[in-house]
Amino acid sequence: AQQGRVREKVYGKQKIYFADQEQLPAASDAELRGLDAEIAERSGQLQALQQSCRHMEAELKDLNSSMTTPEIAREIEALRKDCASYTEKLERIKSATNHVTPEEKEKVCREQQLYRREWRRRKRMATELLDAILEGYPKSKKQFFEEVGIETDEDHGVELPATT
Repeated sequence: AQQGRVREKVYGKQKIYFADQEQLPAASDAELRGLDAEIAERSGQLQALQQSCRHMEAELKDLNSSMTTPEIAREIEALRKDCASYTEKLERIKSATNHVTPEEKEKVCREQQLYRREWRRRKRMATELLDAILEGYPKSKKQFFEEVGIETDEDHGVELPATT
């Protein structure tokens, strides 16, 4: 600093030393334009390399997440075993002698429709009756159900079966 090669700045108790740029030769306009062109060219190269790197990383991620040849071979073998067992099960089912006849199936369907209609009818009657009681009841429907001890289908997650 005493010889003038570096400069010194004092900030409170700290001293900062830096190169004296006045001793460096000044660059001409042509050199500055050349340096700016080189910076632009290198920036373009950097962007191209970054894009290429992102593409390669995506490809690497895809390859790492895909199965290897031995894994695929094991998977294919497992699927073939499953397919064979399902085929065998299907053959057993087809050869079974205790099939349901169309008449039995129709009978069961009719009974289900009858029970479903009755369930709807009774639920509607109970709902209408409870609504009539609740018209003059000072508390909420929920409080009334708790006091009387009524449990609804919804309390137990029960729904009417869909129409077939």
